[in-house]
Amino acid sequence: MIKNFEGKTAFITGSASGIGMGIAHACAKHGMKVCIVDKREDALEEALKWYKERGYEASAIALDVTDREAYVKAVEKAEELYGNIHLLVNNAGVSAGSTVWDSSWNDWDFIMGINCMGVVNGIKIVVPRMLKHGEEAHVVSTSSTGGVFAVAGCPLYNSTKFFVSGLMETVAADLEGTNVGASVLYPGPTNSQLGFSSQAVRPDALKDANAPVFAPPKDGEAPAMPAMPDFTQIFMTPEELGERVIMGIERNDIFIWTHPEFKAGTQLRNDAQVRAIPDEPLTEKRKERAEALKFFGSLTYNPMYEKQTTPPGLAEDWDRSKE
Repeated sequence: MIKNFEGKTAFITGSASGIGMGIAHACAKHGMKVCIVDKREDALEEALKWYKERGYEASAIALDVTDREAYVKAVEKAEELYGNIHLLVNNAGVSAGSTVWDSSWNDWDFIMGINCMGVVNGIKIVVPRMLKHGEEAHVVSTSSTGGVFAVAGCPLYNSTKFFVSGLMETVAADLEGTNVGASVLYPGPTNSQLGFSSQAVRPDALKDANAPVFAPPKDGEAPAMPAMPDFTQIFMTPEELGERVIMGIERNDIFIWTHPEFKAGTQLRNDAQVRAIPDEPLTEKRKERAEALKFFGSLTYNPMYEKQTTPPGLAEDWDRSKE
């Protein structure tokens, strides 16, 4: 966990726009030195202006999170600029495809490379450095509500976000007792540029001729999804979401949820899992098996989950994030 953000360094992927930008802004407001990391150099240049106008310490680093050699160099650059990295936010993510059977192999390779291996690359490259420097540190990876229960019509996206959920819960368990905390972020609908940015960072080799086209954002506004109503006035702002992430890091939450609207759906899914477990008497043989399973560590029960508490609610007109 991180209790004191002042003067510490944040390395945030996918932070030239959307959710990543909101988290980066919150980090800067709390006194952190911010590395805004993104593949889109033009977006980085534009994003950097916000920090310069306010006198915040920030640098832009261009990075394709699937390129491991480039990732190491980007981290080394961040350390040269600001010293030890204390907060890693694996936020870079994309959307692609339709149904499993209608999506192309290019769709699968594109989304898995960024949403899954991009997160793995960040953890494998940065977390050992955090453990070595020994100062309070934290890693957050962005999943989705689609990483908790099924959202129909989005199997590729859901699959990668379920991957992030399982990965980060395990990382949190493996980091128990160290100087590094770990959280998985479950953002609900937020004003972002996911459709446009996904298209912008997709390599030519993985593009399909029939892929949907998203118009570039105008005047800093998030482009509406094709054939979708404009919900920008009611979706959460990236700035508010960023402040909620800061609170989750301070609390050392395993799970950082941003939208209370998803409580019922999450409860429904979890209850269905419990109901699916066979309701059978605990025979002597099953008792022996239960005892044997204790030798497999947290396979059947992980006390880590007992530590998760409910965060304080925020008023609807809460304006701490506005600037």
